[in-house]
Amino acid sequence: MSSASAAIPQPGRTKAFLRLVMIEHSVFALPFAYIAALTAMFTVDGNIAWGRLLLVTVAMVGLRTFAMAANRIIDREIDARNPRTAHRELVTGAMTVKHAWTGALVALVFFLGAAALLNPLCLALAPIAVIPMVVYPYGKRFTNFPQAILGLAQAMGPIGGWLAITGEWSWDAVILGLAVGIWIGGFDLIYACQDVKTDREIGVMSVPARFGIPAAIWGARVCHTLTTALFVWYALATDAGTFFWVGLVIVAGAFLYEHSIVRPHDLSRVNRAFFSVNGFIGIALFACALLDLLVRGLTV
Repeated sequence: MSSASAAIPQPGRTKAFLRLVMIEHSVFALPFAYIAALTAMFTVDGNIAWGRLLLVTVAMVGLRTFAMAANRIIDREIDARNPRTAHRELVTGAMTVKHAWTGALVALVFFLGAAALLNPLCLALAPIAVIPMVVYPYGKRFTNFPQAILGLAQAMGPIGGWLAITGEWSWDAVILGLAVGIWIGGFDLIYACQDVKTDREIGVMSVPARFGIPAAIWGARVCHTLTTALFVWYALATDAGTFFWVGLVIVAGAFLYEHSIVRPHDLSRVNRAFFSVNGFIGIALFACALLDLLVRGLTV
């Protein structure tokens, strides 16, 4: 009876950890790592290397899971003081700090293991990719621009995806990485607008808290304009075909819609902009990029 009872909480802790790290939000960055990896495969020999693609998936999900867990652990006291985040697992006690660190370290091991199996350069650069993931949650304590650190962290995905396939540095991947980083930093500016009052009360630093919601919204618009320009640059640099350009038109339309539903005086649809629209952007561009590569000769 006692041994059976001891075994019961484990699934609950696993589910709590997956909720803690919001595993479903991998949809934001993973598609762009795939775009970089598949484009690299197309340039190398025109064939999809499924084993390497699996390792890219493990590495990306592992690093993102570690980053989210570390973020929640480091921010747990701030989350407890914010009504919007007071329901999070480390605040309510649904997940202990010990178990959260255990999950984070397991995810980190998966990331490092996948990097080691990919190639020596990926393994050598893996610790560098971890640094901004840990620095970001501290950023709101010492800079008004923590979104810039988040953008740097997210830019690593496409760069790593390309390195995973070729084992060589690529400036094309850097262009895509910058686009993704600025995109995510931009929509995090919008998301942070929800917490302006609380952030100012408890001393959390951010663009909206320091400069106001209108400035943050305009900052996000600038970021997403730059993102679109960088996507265009990437398309030109990689000689992308028609379907990729169709994807860029869809992305531009999604950005316009996102900024039409979020206004400085109306933040009621922030969650739709943050979760639905941005999730759609990643999936839509990946689908178009994949179709483009297949039409141009990428072999499954």
